[in-house]
Amino acid sequence: MELCRSLALLTGSLGLVSILIALSTDFWFVAAGPSFSLHSGLWPKFGTEVPGYIHVTQSLSILATLWGLLSVIFLIMSCIPSLSIRGHPFLASSIMAFAAAISAVVAMVVYTSERWNQPQHPQIQTFFSWSFYLGWVSAVLLLCTGYCFSRTRRGQLGALRQQGGG
Repeated sequence: MELCRSLALLTGSLGLVSILIALSTDFWFVAAGPSFSLHSGLWPKFGTEVPGYIHVTQSLSILATLWGLLSVIFLIMSCIPSLSIRGHPFLASSIMAFAAAISAVVAMVVYTSERWNQPQHPQIQTFFSWSFYLGWVSAVLLLCTGYCFSRTRRGQLGALRQQGGG
């Protein structure tokens, strides 16, 4: 049980840090031509109109960050007896971690599908960059966090059953 709790704390923290880095950097998409190279992220610097899929990706990524933060806070609180909340903190943490993972996955799918379908110029090479891939890594880490939380909760229920029955 402690291994799952520690692993959940590790994956949750790494997922939270990685989505924050992905959100704040502008290396999601790179365009390279014969004499130039440009990169962009979720927060365009120019005064142009921002496409709708960027707003969706921004919103869902921020939502995933908030869910992930709450999930990690609940786990930390459950590790400290004086801060531990009554009820089912692992169930709440697990639900929040899965909500964060789903939000991150949907954000990444929206961004990927919209960017993938954009027309390309034959002399310009376009590709996804490290911030984009870090967004996907954060989604996987948040999913692992939810799984570890659910394993921790099952371990607690099994321990309670053994104490009551024996």
